[in-house]
Amino acid sequence: MLSEEQTKEIKSQLIQHIDSTFPEDKKASAKQQVEEMNGEQLDKFLEQNNLIKEGQPTIGEQQSVFRSIVNGQIHSYKIDEDQDSLAVLEINPVSKGHIILIPKQEINSVEKMPKSVFALAEKISKRFKSKLKPKEVKIVPSNAFGEFILNVFPVYENESLNSQRYHAEELELQEFQKKLEKKVVKKILKKETKKIPENKIRLPRRIP
Repeated sequence: MLSEEQTKEIKSQLIQHIDSTFPEDKKASAKQQVEEMNGEQLDKFLEQNNLIKEGQPTIGEQQSVFRSIVNGQIHSYKIDEDQDSLAVLEINPVSKGHIILIPKQEINSVEKMPKSVFALAEKISKRFKSKLKPKEVKIVPSNAFGEFILNVFPVYENESLNSQRYHAEELELQEFQKKLEKKVVKKILKKETKKIPENKIRLPRRIP
């Protein structure tokens, strides 16, 4: 059961998420729904929407949704990862395949974002072009919950970060995770065979 402080903090985070990702005509009703939840209802909402893994602690009082994803407290659909960032599918995308890159250390300005985050975004962008065949792929930073992240999304028509979003169903997220996640290639080591120099090849002695 969530405490009063945890309920207040999580509601604040969810409302920020609604403000930054939901279309204008759906913001008011979504925020009202969040505000009207009590602690028990909010706890069930988090579990039902896979926003927290069973048996793990709830979102900390001062911990953003992004920190909870990085720490593994919130369920996510991972596409790729390196030492500085985690790439996961956006559950409220502007286009099919939309992912976000979350720096593993909280970043409060684009200038402080490690170059490796942009490098990973470029690698994923190439993967999108190969697997999804969009017209183009956009890489756009955005600020939510006081943190900066990178959005990487395919453009099929004229989508932008301000386009109307939709809630991606679990089957769609699983399908795109399977299609886009980094494949681990196992290398088979071949045993080297030593080549005998021609001048050292000995033929059996001929018997007349």
